[in-house]
Formats: sequence, C-alpha cells, structure tokens
Amino acid sequence: MNSTEISLKNATSGDINFCPIKPQHISIPVLICLTFLVGLLLNVFSLWVFTCRTPVWKSSAVLQFHLAVSDVIICPMGPFMAVYYHSANWLFGKALCRLKVALMFFHIYSSILFLSLISIHRYVAVVHYNRNSCMNRKDFVQKLCVGVWLFVLIMGTAFAAIVDTSTVDNHTLCLSIHQRQYMDFYFIVNFTFLIPVLLLAFIVSVVCYCLLVRSMSHLDTSHDNGQAIKNKSRKMVAVCLLTFVAYFMPMNVVRSVGIVVQKVFPRKCSLLLEMETAYYVSWIVAGANCCLDPIIYCFSSKKFMRNVHISLSKIGVRCETGHDESL
Repeated sequence: MNSTEISLKNATSGDINFCPIKPQHISIPVLICLTFLVGLLLNVFSLWVFTCRTPVWKSSAVLQFHLAVSDVIICPMGPFMAVYYHSANWLFGKALCRLKVALMFFHIYSSILFLSLISIHRYVAVVHYNRNSCMNRKDFVQKLCVGVWLFVLIMGTAFAAIVDTSTVDNHTLCLSIHQRQYMDFYFIVNFTFLIPVLLLAFIVSVVCYCLLVRSMSHLDTSHDNGQAIKNKSRKMVAVCLLTFVAYFMPMNVVRSVGIVVQKVFPRKCSLLLEMETAYYVSWIVAGANCCLDPIIYCFSSKKFMRNVHISLSKIGVRCETGHDESL
C-alpha cells in the first residue's frame, strides 16, 4: 500500500491528514542556505558601513539601517529551515519553532513597511526638496522606525504564541500547510491582515514612484546634478518595485492559494504538494530580497558607496569613487 492510499485510508477512518508529507528535494535546502548566507554577509557588511564608517546619518540612512536589520534577523534561521524542509521534520523543539515563526513575520513585514517608508522618503526628498518635511527630519524618521518595530513585534509575537509544533503521520511540523488544526487561523490572518498589509504597502510605493517619475520629467537635466538625481531615482524605482513584485508578491500569492487548496480541496494531494513546494521556492525568492536591498543603499547615497569603496580598498579591492552627493 503506497503513502497516498494510507493517507486516504486514514481520512476515511477519521484522521484529519488527507495527504502524505514528503521531504523536499535537496536543491531547496541548498538554495536556502546559499541565499541566507549571501544575505547575511551583505547585510552585516552594510550594517558595519552604517555604524562604523558613516558618522553622520541623514533620515534616509536611518531607514536603510533598519531595513538592513530586518534582513539580518532572519538569516540565522536558514540552516534550521533547510534541515526542516529536507527532512519534513522539525527537530529543534517548540521554542525554536515559535522563534522561527516570529522571525519570519518580523523579517517579511518589517521589510515591506521599511521599503514603503523609503518610497515615501524618496518622493519627498526629490519632489519636495525645498520644503521642511517631517520625512526629512531624522528624529521623526527614528520614531517611525520604532513604531514599525513595535507593530511587527506585537503582531509577530502574537502569531508565534498561537502557532505551535504538531505531530502528523510521525512527522513533527512547524508552520506547515499540513497542520489542519491551524487552517482556519491561517485563513483569517492571511486574508484579513497579511495580504491587506502587503497590498497597502505596494499601493503606497506605486503611487509614490508614479509621482516621482512624473516629477522627474520636469527636472532640469542640463546640469550633472539634475541628471544624476534623475538616473538614481529611476534605478531606485526599478529596484524597489522589483522587490515588491518579484520577491514579496509570489510568496503571498502562493501562500494564499495553498491555504485555500488545503481548506477547500484537502484531498487533492498532488495539487497540495505542488503548492507546498511552490511556497518553499517562493520563500527562497523572498529571502533573496536580503541580497537585493544593499543595492538600494548604493543607489540612495553616494556617501554609502564611497564608504564601501574605502572599506573594500583596505582589504585590497580597488574601486573608482564618485564625488557627487545624493539627496
């Protein structure tokens, strides 16, 4: 009797697990480890540049620093998730499971919110550069960042307090689509909170960048400074929108479809297993955002780039440096 037949037999006898639980292909844990290792190295280096090589911070640097922190906090969980996805068993206990759930929430939604704030800040800096906007004040931006962290800390901790490990078909699971006792909770949280937060942040960013692009069409590009601001802002538009569309959207869409499949069609095992694999792949893609965010810092500030060049030159890597400053 194969595993599918066993699961169907269990379903008819009252077992709530309809589909077999299968380990993922070795390529998924390998890619997870590589993605988070590269992300950890890049963002630790970025944090070092911010804290040790940038003595004076503008409001933009405050936002970028907190974005780097949001990227770093999830990276140490990479090896644990790699082992879990490959073995289909959470071997690290309840406490680490709750920590994993909380850190995943902290990372994804703090990143989304900080990217939105960076979008707003860039719009204000370019379009309303001659106004005394609160977004250009470092103390105000610091308070916004504290507010973001308090929000994700409260919500992530509450989420982690509810979700626990469970044993299904001799597999210990942690935040899995096979934990049917949490399906109603996943469904409610996903469609009343997680998806609306992502869509709101995305809409805010798109509006800011549309206004930014429209404003840039009126910039005087006859001078080098005007052309530099225009080019840099266009690059930031591309990178930030790519982060939302290519990194965060797929994970949220796949998770939403997977929850609906498990809730409405729990016996469609092949489809459910495909959605599970697709979710893990989309999580790798979302994790690759950690590697992309340092590019935003480079586009946003020539000071950051110059400090990177100086730091690299001290270890023997020679780079050409620019002399213009960004907003």
